[in-house]
Amino acid sequence: MNSGGLFDFQVNGFGGVDFQRDDLTVAQFERAVAVLRSHGTAGIFATLITDEIETLCRRFAAFEKLCASAPSSANAILGYHLEGPWLSPEPGYRGAHPAGPMCAPSLADFERLQSAAGGRIRLITLAPEWPGSAEFVAAVTRAGVQVSLGHTHATDAQIDDAVLAGARFCTHLGNGCPLQLHRHDNIVQRLLARDELIACFIPDGVHLPPAVLKNFVRAKPAGGVLFTTDAMAGAGAPPGRFTIGPHEIDVGADGVARQPGAQNFAGSTLTPDVGVQNVAAWLGLTPAAAHALWSSVAAGAFGVTLPAL
Repeated sequence: MNSGGLFDFQVNGFGGVDFQRDDLTVAQFERAVAVLRSHGTAGIFATLITDEIETLCRRFAAFEKLCASAPSSANAILGYHLEGPWLSPEPGYRGAHPAGPMCAPSLADFERLQSAAGGRIRLITLAPEWPGSAEFVAAVTRAGVQVSLGHTHATDAQIDDAVLAGARFCTHLGNGCPLQLHRHDNIVQRLLARDELIACFIPDGVHLPPAVLKNFVRAKPAGGVLFTTDAMAGAGAPPGRFTIGPHEIDVGADGVARQPGAQNFAGSTLTPDVGVQNVAAWLGLTPAAAHALWSSVAAGAFGVTLPAL
């Protein structure tokens, strides 16, 4: 197998460490990166999820300070993925994200967030049904930020507008939607059919059963698929109770991350190295081809250079 490091563009936390915490320490940050590296991961987009704009600005600024304080670990942070607050607040579509802070995208808010993040927001997940979304997508893509559609109940016309404006990806397609949908007219089918969009999947066998993953991948043209863990703090850690910001998350012996008393998933505990193994086994790929999808192919899609492990 290729010995180069892996790249994951959606990591909410790792090794027992939650990237959403306001009290995140340098030692915790270094531990998370060390555990990521022990799983063969050279670089990530640290991912922050839905919250108030002021809170997100504070967290981005704090994360930038951590990076400045720990440069040997900071070279694993190749940018940020902002997943929210510009998502659908509808039950089911919002997943584990809180509905309260969700709103239409605002360039003024984006500029505040990007300033706090040191200009390193590289990827935004949004729901394009919000008013002004197409204009927002066009503006941020001109600024070099990639846009992915997710946690959305958009119509075909709204997806059309987002694609024409520059959206290129679908976030964890097949998830971030209600458990029960119309068998034909649903957001999974709408997005899956878009050859212009690169579909991103979580290959943990839980978010998508292996047979579903295989069918979804078959539906995409060559070069139209990427993989991510959507890892939360429980990834690379024993079962227990963890957090995603203010939300408590239980990870049981089955490795599934859930909010207490809820059935929806709250991130995953998949590690990138296991993701490579799953993709190879379930899709019939060679180890080298599976590794490339988690490394050079993903890095190329987002225009990042992976550091040496």
